[in-house]
Amino acid sequence: MEQRARRTFSDEFKTRAVELCRTSGKSVAEVAKDLGVANSGLRVWLKQSEVDAGRGPAGALTTAERAELGQLRKENRVLKEEREILNKAAAFFAKESK
Repeated sequence: MEQRARRTFSDEFKTRAVELCRTSGKSVAEVAKDLGVANSGLRVWLKQSEVDAGRGPAGALTTAERAELGQLRKENRVLKEEREILNKAAAFFAKESK
């Protein structure tokens, strides 16, 4: 079975879709069908917009916090790799100097 290419949507599209859900009086399923997006995806956008507005569950990360966390995790991974390389180099030169 072939996998479909994952579609991406702009932040503006997501914001407008969430607004449409809130103001149109239509159900989430109807709005999702009208926009050609998955029901579950639109529900995730709605939930995230609640979190971003400060009305989400305790401990939920806002979009900005998620982006920062991803960037920090990437930076942490790079630093760990660099430290490992330096440790190996130090061990190599220590062994060579004996």
